[in-house]
Amino acid sequence: MLQRFFIFCSGADTDILDECSPGEQTKYAGIGATVFFTAVMATIAASYALYTVFDNYITAIFFGFVWGLLIFNLDRFIVSTIKKRDSFFDELIQASPRIVLAIIIAIVIAKPLELKIFEKEIDQVLLEEKNTMTLENKDQLALQYTPALEALTAENAALKQEIADKEASVNDLYETYIAEAEGRKGTEIIGKGPVYKEKREKHDSELAALQELRTNNNAKIEANEIQMATLADEYQTKVSETQPVIDGFDGLMARVNALDKLPWLPSFFIFLLFLAIETSPILAKLLSPKGPYDLKLAEQEGAVKSWVSQQKTQREVLVTTDRDLNNRVYADIAEEQELYDYKRKKARELMEMQADAFYKKQKSIL
Repeated sequence: MLQRFFIFCSGADTDILDECSPGEQTKYAGIGATVFFTAVMATIAASYALYTVFDNYITAIFFGFVWGLLIFNLDRFIVSTIKKRDSFFDELIQASPRIVLAIIIAIVIAKPLELKIFEKEIDQVLLEEKNTMTLENKDQLALQYTPALEALTAENAALKQEIADKEASVNDLYETYIAEAEGRKGTEIIGKGPVYKEKREKHDSELAALQELRTNNNAKIEANEIQMATLADEYQTKVSETQPVIDGFDGLMARVNALDKLPWLPSFFIFLLFLAIETSPILAKLLSPKGPYDLKLAEQEGAVKSWVSQQKTQREVLVTTDRDLNNRVYADIAEEQELYDYKRKKARELMEMQADAFYKKQKSIL
């Protein structure tokens, strides 16, 4: 039962193969088993690859099964259409397009399994890329807010410096009128005379201006700090909104690109393994000698070809003969006087009817 199933997988004609030796049947069962297990590997690989895309077991298994059936059908078609010839070079030319197709299929099958085998290494590469992308994302977002923050910071510094300068000026005026009262500077007369009062009034006026400046500037500084806090919150919100996109950078294409950044030799050997599996049915068909099955199949195809050629020739002879007979029959009829008189009579009646119709039409117009 299992052998019959694998023979079906090989695409061989079971009616012809039943007439061959057990060894010939075993050969094609082996080819069919290779086709079957290649399709199984394709199903597993495609299911894993699709799971990384859909993140759903049912969907991944379903489409993976469909992909496995597609690979099974392709491999079965490739093997069943390779015919044994007398020249190995002719067989190789015949199989070359199918070998190219087998290479493509091997690449498609091997790549998802490589992703699974090197999953930990790929996760490490993706983690490094995500960290880099996170830093770059923060820097790019910061470019939108940095100019405004720097401008507000510079404005606050200028406002604080203005207060400091005014305080220094008021302190100088305070020192001036105190020195005048003590007689250390100015008139150098001890006591609170007119000069002292004048300098005291100037100090008091500047002190009031300092208080007003401090109040106004502090209000501006507080407003700027609120605006800076708002910008900082907006920046953090933007970072929080864009971070899930970076965290979700774990799709199929990202993993394939990460795989390409790993050493190529292990992946190359895995590809060679699947290439050997995929091309083994074709190579087995090419390297195996022409057996009884191939001879019987060639005989059957030759018989059909001969029959089709014979039928085509017979139809061509039949058409030619019928044409010649028709020509002779019509040639004989053309020489009969009775047929000529009859056709002449009918032609006369037709011309008379045409003349009458033309006359009536012209008369109606007039």
